[in-house]
Amino acid sequence: MRFNSATSSDGVREQMFILGDIPGVLWTAEGAAGTRPLILMGHGGGQHKKAPGIVARARRFVAECDFAVAAVDVPGHGDRPKDEEYDRIATENQARVDAGEDLAPLIAGFQALVARQTVPEWRAVLDAVQDLVYVGAGPVGYWGVSLGCGLGVPFVAAEPRVRAAVLGLGGALASAQAAARITVPVEFLLQWDDERVPRAQGLALFDALASTEKTLHANPGRHGEIPAFELDSALRFFARHLGR
Repeated sequence: MRFNSATSSDGVREQMFILGDIPGVLWTAEGAAGTRPLILMGHGGGQHKKAPGIVARARRFVAECDFAVAAVDVPGHGDRPKDEEYDRIATENQARVDAGEDLAPLIAGFQALVARQTVPEWRAVLDAVQDLVYVGAGPVGYWGVSLGCGLGVPFVAAEPRVRAAVLGLGGALASAQAAARITVPVEFLLQWDDERVPRAQGLALFDALASTEKTLHANPGRHGEIPAFELDSALRFFARHLGR
């Protein structure tokens, strides 16, 4: 892992890094020392590691809970080079939607393909970040909705260090089999009027989770209209399960 810039404001330090070909960002408290919980955040489709929503959540997780937070660009996003195969599939999918095909199965297939790359990448990022003396091998949480859910469900299912996850805006077509292997506490966000993920698919994904503690937060609104107060709930959820 190589850090290439660092800034601080309002008690939060932000460090940009590269791990192999993976660009990422790490937020910690200024002067952080010793082991602390770590949250990996997955951004949405068409976004990047420093999308405004990611930054806002990360800074609150650090400032209010003293967590460390990491986010990386998924393939084809942010500072990563364009991926010809992913671009081709995305173009073909758009053409199929324009021709009248259902969007949900196309999204599911694309996310399953990308997850084969991102799951091992994210595990490598966790290894590197937890090697830092001011993060350490503490408990890990995961936050991700939309694309961050489609890629996050297989990651949480594969990574035993994750103790709790906030997921949502995803459907069972993409992730039901992996969801059945998740047993950690989950807070699941669903937008009742989601135009991208059919309501039944979101409910089916929640139902597929094998967690004995799982909570469904359903709010009115479209795909990108998660209420701001859900961040307050996520803070309480992670503080409870990660012990900070």
